[in-house]
Amino acid sequence: MKSLTRGQVARASGVGAETVRFYESEGLLPPIPRSSSGYRYYTEDTVQRLNFIRRAKKLGFNLKEIKELLSLHDNPHASRAAVKTLTETKLTEIEKRIVDLQRMREVLAHLAAECSGEGPISGCPIIQTLESGESEE
Repeated sequence: MKSLTRGQVARASGVGAETVRFYESEGLLPPIPRSSSGYRYYTEDTVQRLNFIRRAKKLGFNLKEIKELLSLHDNPHASRAAVKTLTETKLTEIEKRIVDLQRMREVLAHLAAECSGEGPISGCPIIQTLESGESEE
C-alpha cells in the first residue's frame, strides 16, 4: 500500500492539511502510523475517510454526528437502523431550520418593502422594528 504525506492526502480529498490535523486530533481519523523518523504515513483509506467526512458535512452533519456515523461505519455489527435514525434526526433539524429561514425571509422582505431607503435613519421602519422587537412574533 502506497504511503502518502499529509499534504498529498489533503489535496486528494479536497481539504486543507490543517483540517487533516484537526480531524486527527478530534478522533475522526484512526491513529496514523509513524516512520522511524517520526513522519506520519497515510494511505488511500485516509483519503476515503476524509471524503466521507467532507460529504457528510455537506449534508449538514456536525462533527459529533460524523464521528457517530464513522463509528457505525467501522462496526461490522452495526445496524442500518442506527444510521437511519441519525439521518432522520438530522432531516428533522434541517426541516425546522427551513421553516425558520422562510419566516425570517418573510419578515425581512416585509421590512425591506416598508423602507423607502431614502432620508434620515430616524423613522426607519426596519430600525424601529428591531428596537421594538415586533418581528419576533
